[in-house]
Amino acid sequence: PSPKSLQPNGASEEALRCEIKELKRKDLALDQEIAQLLSEGYSLEELDKHISLLHEYNEIKDAGQMLLGKLAVIRGVTTKQLYPEYDLELSD
Repeated sequence: PSPKSLQPNGASEEALRCEIKELKRKDLALDQEIAQLLSEGYSLEELDKHISLLHEYNEIKDAGQMLLGKLAVIRGVTTKQLYPEYDLELSD
């Protein structure tokens, strides 16, 4: 493709402007939330640790869900049907 064809048209430029504006709004909201947490006595290190632990939890949970899904396929049941067998809540 030519460099001219890679340039966004007017509609795409407007969509990008809106996306940038929304990302800036989210950035400001997150900065405000961090400031609020800091004012409540949390430290950045503590917040970073919590975020790291949440990421780890989500990765482990995703792996568990994948395994339950594969087991459900092997057994010919739904994942939901396996939850009671492993003492899991549907909200887990």
